[in-house]
Amino acid sequence: MDINNLIKQKARNLGFLDCGILPVEELTGEAEHYAAWIKEGMHGEMAYMERNTDKRLNPGLLFENARTIIVVLQSYATHTVQEDPEAPVLSKYAYGTDYHFIMKEKLRQLLEYIREEIVSCNGRPFVDSAPVLERAWARRAGLGWIGRHSNLISVTHGSYFFIGELIIDAELPYDEPRLVRDHCGTCTRCVDACPTQAIVADRLVDARKCISYQTIELKGDLDPALKGKFENRVFGCDICQDVCPWNLKSQPHNEAAFTPSPQLMGMRRADWYRLDKPAFNKLFRNSPVKRTGFNGLQRNLRFIGRDDSEQGI
Repeated sequence: MDINNLIKQKARNLGFLDCGILPVEELTGEAEHYAAWIKEGMHGEMAYMERNTDKRLNPGLLFENARTIIVVLQSYATHTVQEDPEAPVLSKYAYGTDYHFIMKEKLRQLLEYIREEIVSCNGRPFVDSAPVLERAWARRAGLGWIGRHSNLISVTHGSYFFIGELIIDAELPYDEPRLVRDHCGTCTRCVDACPTQAIVADRLVDARKCISYQTIELKGDLDPALKGKFENRVFGCDICQDVCPWNLKSQPHNEAAFTPSPQLMGMRRADWYRLDKPAFNKLFRNSPVKRTGFNGLQRNLRFIGRDDSEQGI
């Protein structure tokens, strides 16, 4: 087996869905689209998106002597659902342990394998922890195409996955360029299903209208114009992916750390509104929900509550 396939086989053994190996170079085709998105203010209060644009377009600036970028996909697809249909809804990605911890450890193991079995090198894993245009690199690696909802979609795996990168300072045998053609066709299910109309144009999402942005990234008050439009989503949103036909192909992940606790899945609507800070800290100790914090979750719960008195159930 050649070096390229050995690395990909190791990635699969670590639990990754797919893997691509590319030379580090500047992303020229994405610059105009990204600049226009920022100029229109569609990133909302995510000021960090305005910074380090040069590094976003050229990951060679993120790591000294960067030569190779290895792009991986990690599934979080699941058939598990919250038991109470009236309970506030969590995004599937937040059911278990924070993916940053899990994927970074796997990428470190992949780096160690490359060092020991392939070539002496230094490297650095990235999982939403630096200005990397991950979807652009995954698309360039032939791992999928950018769907109408702006998420990466794989012909084989759908879209319920995280994207991570490992950048190293050694050259490897690279994949042949192979862009996956756009399979969205005339389908507009994601656009039609978005309750806040956040998909404002083809492959263009206004984060300010996105439920995920509102419930996770926004630090102040939620947009009153979106009141009543969250469809009971309290942290993140999967609606545009739930309706995508390509996710009929998604198979449940096999990552034990992403398996939710029975306590979380069994919470009734009233339980969410009775949740105090110690219980929050215990339930979401290693969860992505820690990102919004207890106060943020309380804010979100009030926003989707049936009325102001629901806090006192």
